[in-house]
Amino acid sequence: MNPWKSAAAAAVLALASSTAAMAARADLVLGMPLEPPHLDPTAGAAAAIDEVLYANVFEGLTRIGSRGEVLPALAESWTVSDDGKVYTFKLRTSVKFHDGTDFNADDVKFSLDRARADDSTNAQKALFAAIDTVEAVDPATVKVTLKTPQGAFLYNMGWGDAVIVAPESAGTNKEKPVGTGPFRFDNWAKGSSITIVRADSYWGEPVALDKAEFRIIPDAAAAVPALLSGDVQALPNFQLGDALPQVESDPRFKVVIGSTEGETILAINNKKPPFDNLKVRQAIAHVIDRKAIIDGASGGLGTPIGSHFSPANDAYVDLTGTYPYDPAKAKELLKEAGLENGFKTTLKLPPVGYARDGGQIIASELRNIGIEAEIIPVEWADWLKQVFTEKDYDLSIVSHTEPNDIDIYSRKDYYFNYDNPAFDKVIEELNLTSDEARRKELYGQAQKILADDAVVGFLFELPKIGIWDAKVEGLWENSPIQANDLTKVKWVD
Repeated sequence: MNPWKSAAAAAVLALASSTAAMAARADLVLGMPLEPPHLDPTAGAAAAIDEVLYANVFEGLTRIGSRGEVLPALAESWTVSDDGKVYTFKLRTSVKFHDGTDFNADDVKFSLDRARADDSTNAQKALFAAIDTVEAVDPATVKVTLKTPQGAFLYNMGWGDAVIVAPESAGTNKEKPVGTGPFRFDNWAKGSSITIVRADSYWGEPVALDKAEFRIIPDAAAAVPALLSGDVQALPNFQLGDALPQVESDPRFKVVIGSTEGETILAINNKKPPFDNLKVRQAIAHVIDRKAIIDGASGGLGTPIGSHFSPANDAYVDLTGTYPYDPAKAKELLKEAGLENGFKTTLKLPPVGYARDGGQIIASELRNIGIEAEIIPVEWADWLKQVFTEKDYDLSIVSHTEPNDIDIYSRKDYYFNYDNPAFDKVIEELNLTSDEARRKELYGQAQKILADDAVVGFLFELPKIGIWDAKVEGLWENSPIQANDLTKVKWVD
């Protein structure tokens, strides 16, 4: 054999092997700032649950796509009755849960009935309030009858809170989630990471990744070195602050600034004196300097908001001018409320950067009008328990990342403790309306009421700052729903 030809052949073979090895990379480590309190999307409000599991491990009848559109999922198609009250879903067949049990109409009935039951622990139970009956017509057909038409019903069925679970595993999903998605749960090293792996028995298009690890990294000071060293290849939604320019200038990484559904607010307990006084809430609204808060808490990348609605939505109304920054007016309102000398309060802050950094700024702004806010840092689990569940708080800062969730202000047991029959009436009509023009008008009315009532301090829309290896494709640019959908993610040369 010609030695030159032999050497050339060997080189080609080595190059091909090297290229194949490079192309074969199928693992990904993603950093996320908050650890989920558990792993059941149907039993918790924390966005971190969906950020790991939505579309990856669990699926619903429908799903929300990267542009906020409603797509088929476990239901391959559906029909709607002329009166808008009966939805008949045709289910995919030959679908199995990750534990090997079959998926069918009984699982859909079980999941929807469980979510709307009197003893339901679903954080978004209101999504299912319109359902009257759920009938498993046959193994591949489900008929859902609503009490009244609901324009957003198909969208609601795409939330993480509406994913389908099996009766055999529903009770243990918090620790060992079992879904029908393209990934299956592998391991949860609490305080450290959650790992999912490709589900080989998946009914749909196989994913490119063999394994994905969600590593818990509470702050940017640790996230940036992990990214630069290669230990982490993606930070899909991280507030890096002053460290962002360093990453932006590095050609190894792609930095994508997108939009979210994250309305960042100064939450106010509306039934707790003196916050039950509108003039006090208006005073707080007048002393909020959104630009200062955005610069200090989101690296200048947040979008100012004046009500609970995403500026990316067509129905958004700019109400940031309702209570312009005016400390003198704020003091005047406190005087009218009988609090000329101010008062003391508390500000409970979860561990995310926008809350801790924003809290320092807001406390300083409140101090300028005589309100002394004691900052109380709390861990995420404690925030969920004390603030969200027990309503044991005065003020807090959090970003609500659920999509189109302005209706939360109509819920009587919600942690804002807000009650306005006029607002409830608008939401009630909105739920019954499918005409898009009228829905847009109603959304505008709802935004205006919340802005006028200064229910909370509306701060900014949380930006989605995505940073990942330049060779990674398929991560979402925007966040129309709280998710890190890995179904289209792959490595490229």
